[in-house]
Amino acid sequence: MPADRLFRALGPAQHTVQIEFEGAALSVPAGMSLAAALLVSGVTHTRESAVSGRPGAPYCMMGVCFECLVEVDGQANCQACLLPVRAGMRVLRQRGARDFLAVDPGEDSADE
Repeated sequence: MPADRLFRALGPAQHTVQIEFEGAALSVPAGMSLAAALLVSGVTHTRESAVSGRPGAPYCMMGVCFECLVEVDGQANCQACLLPVRAGMRVLRQRGARDFLAVDPGEDSADE
């Protein structure tokens, strides 16, 4: 099989979609992962460490490293490298650990 069928050239996108990143409108290439689209658009980091605040950006691009975590349409802890970009996405950086609903230690639902 000729190698030219295995690869496609990266260049100006034929089709783009509009997304929002941190409140700014971006026109990104359609047909790629959200992580790749953000990188192509010049986004330098997508998350901040819960421990040190260190910025992180897509690294492995295959779902192993979790450096590309973002919040998409209100859902935290989304791996941008595994999500296809789609029109209208609202994306925020993942800042620190995700909040969760804490249960009051005095409440015990088993007693009800």
